[in-house]
Amino acid sequence: MREPFGTLPDGREVERLTLAAGGVTARIITFGAALQALLVPDRTGTPDDVVLGHDGLAGYLAHRSFFGATIGRVANRIADGRFTLDGREVRLAVNEGSTTLHGGPDGWDRRLWQIEAESPGAVRLGLVSPAGDQGFPGRVHARVTYALSTEAGAAVLSITHEAQTDAPTPVAMTHHSFFALAGARGLAARPRSALDYRLTVAASRYLPVDARAIPRAPAPVGATPFDFRTGRLPVTAVRSGVIGGYDHCLCLDAGQAELFDPVTGRRMTLCTDQPGLQVYTGDALDGSVRGKNGRAYARQDAICLEPQTWPDAVNMPPERGALSPILRPGTPYRAQMSLRFSAG
Repeated sequence: MREPFGTLPDGREVERLTLAAGGVTARIITFGAALQALLVPDRTGTPDDVVLGHDGLAGYLAHRSFFGATIGRVANRIADGRFTLDGREVRLAVNEGSTTLHGGPDGWDRRLWQIEAESPGAVRLGLVSPAGDQGFPGRVHARVTYALSTEAGAAVLSITHEAQTDAPTPVAMTHHSFFALAGARGLAARPRSALDYRLTVAASRYLPVDARAIPRAPAPVGATPFDFRTGRLPVTAVRSGVIGGYDHCLCLDAGQAELFDPVTGRRMTLCTDQPGLQVYTGDALDGSVRGKNGRAYARQDAICLEPQTWPDAVNMPPERGALSPILRPGTPYRAQMSLRFSAG
C-alpha cells in the first residue's frame, strides 16, 4: 500500500509503503529509504512500534538522527575524510569534526529514493549517486529491497543492499534502525530500556576506538564489556561506569545476533553476511529530538545493530584483516541482513 508522507522543500513528493506478514507491519518511506515504523506483537499478541522515528516528514528534515535510514556510500567513519585509491588520495566532505560519518553531510539518508519495484511482500528503492558526490569517485546506482515474509511461523524482514559503479569507489551500506523492543508504549514507562535488553552476538573480537571513534586493531572481547557471546545486559557495563555507552564494531565470527526484551518477550534475531556489527546505544540522543507521539528521545532509549564492513576499512593496513570496501566496475555489490521476530 502506498500513501503520501509529505513534500520536500523542492516540491517532490515523499511516499510511504506498507508491508505486512505474520502479524508484523513494516512501513518504509522513500526519503532516506528508511524504515519509518515496525509493529511487532509481544508475548500477549499486542503489536507495538519497535523502532524510533517521526510521525511525519518534517521531523526527518529537521533532524539528522539516521532513524531507520539506508546509509551510504560508506557507513560509519572515515578518518580525516580521506583515503588512497589506486595510488591517488581522495578527499571527502567531512561532517563530524575532521571525520566523514555515514557518507558525509549529504549522505544517502538525506536523499529521495525512487520506487523501482513493488509487490505485496516487497519493495525495491533505487538511487543514483553521481561521480564526485560528497567527494567520492564514480557514479553509483544503489538499491535497497525490503521484503517481509513468514518462515516457520515467524515474521522475517529481509533487507538487501545492492550497488554498481562505473569507476572504482568504496561502497559499504548499512541499515540504521534504532530498536526499542519495549515498544512505543513500553518506552514511555521504561526510559533507557535498551540497557535492559539481553544482547547475544557471536563475536570474539571487537574494534577499540580512539577519542574520535576511529577504530584501532581488533582486540579480544574476553574480560571486556564487549563480550556478548553468551548474552549480556548492556546495563552492566554502562551503569557501573566502565563505559558510558556503546558505539563499537564487533568483528563477527558468525553472522548472527539476538536481542531480547524480557519484559515484553519480544525477540529479534539478526542474520547477516557482513563482517562487522556496529552496536550503538543512541547516546547522541539528548532529549532535543521529539519523535513519534511527541516523545523526546533520550540516550539509551533504543539500540542500533548495524551490519557493515569494518569502520574506516579504506584506511586500515592489510594486517588488520579488514575486507576492502572498494567496488569496481563489473563487480556488483550485495549485502544482506534479515530480522526474525518472535515472542515468548
